[in-house]
This record gives sequence, structure tokens and C-alpha cells, in this order.
Amino acid sequence: MKKRNRIVTISIVITSVALILYLLADRYLIEHVEVENALVSSETTNSTSESSETTTVDETYEADDLSYTSDTKSIEIEKVVTGSGSDQVVYYVADVQLTDSSSLKSAFANNQFGNNIVQVTSEIASNNNAIFAINGDYYGFREDGITIRNGQIFRDNPARTGLAFYEDGSMKIYEETETSAEELIAEGVTQTFSFGPALVENSVAIEDFGDVSIDKNFGNRSIEDSNPRTGVGIISENHYVFVVVDGRSEGYSKGLTLGEFAQVFEDLGATEAYNLDGGGSSTMYFMGEVVNNPRGTGEERGVSDIIYIQ
Repeated sequence: MKKRNRIVTISIVITSVALILYLLADRYLIEHVEVENALVSSETTNSTSESSETTTVDETYEADDLSYTSDTKSIEIEKVVTGSGSDQVVYYVADVQLTDSSSLKSAFANNQFGNNIVQVTSEIASNNNAIFAINGDYYGFREDGITIRNGQIFRDNPARTGLAFYEDGSMKIYEETETSAEELIAEGVTQTFSFGPALVENSVAIEDFGDVSIDKNFGNRSIEDSNPRTGVGIISENHYVFVVVDGRSEGYSKGLTLGEFAQVFEDLGATEAYNLDGGGSSTMYFMGEVVNNPRGTGEERGVSDIIYIQ
């Protein structure tokens, strides 16, 4: 009888562990596609991340490794190195000026909306003929927030401080819980991102971030310490600054704290700035190449979305 009870107990334990593992895989690993061909306006091609060629919508332009100029946009990228030894930090600043806000777009991994759908930033960018791109908010790792991309509503579950881009070329930080996706669309919002926190408001860097909480997911950790980072700020209408920081790489770049990251944007003249998904996701892409050094190894991590310039 004891042997039988032991077998039953072992069977229950194994079944319980198997169920827990399945639930974790279902939540964090298994793809859940809600919308196929999500961004119908996306000019997706069959390009792959191995291609070094970038097709642009501009008929004539001038470009080199870190700059691009045409009649409709200019992109200037600067590599910044500060400190030395264990305190060295390496980051990249892209100054982007547009004549038309429609040049700023977003794209999803595999052009699908849902959870756990990922591609590396460079592949999503290449597939959408991007000139320039950074990783987005990794919306696919959570189930809340307001998600509007290229003027289409995909999620309306307010949860935190969000970021909105408008068709007039402005950019604003807002509280998701005080509005709705429909209201934002009516106000002229074309893109929203749900991560945070806000870094700069009214031209002043935020110093007190309190107890920052982006996710409630299993394994989530504090983002306040020195880390690789991705963020975006605005100087004036259609004039943006995108910053990607390398980090967690001893002897190369330690990363930045949230306070240090906010100060970078204030020093650049941003009137508003917002923190996007960082860590291993932090990637900057330009003209067919990855500009920074993701994860200190040059190996990109799969993400669910990008912000890009076409």
C-alpha cells in the first residue's frame, strides 16, 4: 500500500511540474499570433538580416557610415565614449530630422501581432526597407498597455506611463489610465509605446524615479541600475534624438543608470524623452548594419517590434 501511495505521489508531482513548465512555456515561449499581416501599410519584402543592402523611398540621397541626407530627412549618428576602465560607457546618438512625420514608422516581428513573436531588430528593419531603426517596447512580453502602430489600434489595456507620436511631428508622454486608444487616435496619434519611465519632461531630466516597475512578469528585475538602454527624445516637431547605450560588458561599457540616461537627453536638448526596452534588446541599425554592440558580443536578441525611419 505504501509503495502504491508513493507511486501516486510521484505521479502527481511529475504531472504538476509538467503543467507548470507548460504554463511557463505557453506564457513566455510559445508564439500566440493575434493578427496576421498586422501592419497592412508595411512595405515588407523578402529581405533577410544577412542582406547589407537597404532600399529607401528617397530617389536621391547622400550617405556614409554614420549619416544620411535627402530632401525629406537627415540622420546623423555619433558614437560617444565617456569615462575609462570599469567606468567606461559607450553609447550612440542619432539626430533625426524629418520634413514629414510619416517617415517615422513601427514594425512587428514577422509582421504579426501577438505574444512571444520575435525577430532581431536588423531583420525586422531590413524586411521593412528601413534606413534607420531601434528596438521598440517589446510589447509581446506583456499583455497590457496601449498599442497603436502606424495609426492602427492593436491593444487598449491602460497600465502605465506611455509615449505617443503624433501626425504633426510632436511627441508626448502621457498616462495610459487617463485616456483610451480611440481618444488618442482622434487626437492624431500615430504610434504609442508602453514601457517607460519618462526620462525628461518640460526640458528637465527626471531625478527621482521612485520604485520603477514596468512588468509584473516572472523573472522581471529592476531597471534602475547601470544597464544597456534604448530611448527616444524630441527637440522640436519632427526633430528627434534616439540613444542606444551598450552595457554589462566589462572593460567596454558598463551601461547607464536611469538618472544618467535622463541627463544625456537633457544635455542633448530634448524637451521630452522616454525609456524603451533595454538590456540585451538595445540595438541601433543604420543602412543595413547594426551600429552598436548588442550584449557586448554583437549578437542581437530577438524583439517583438522596432521604431524605424523609412
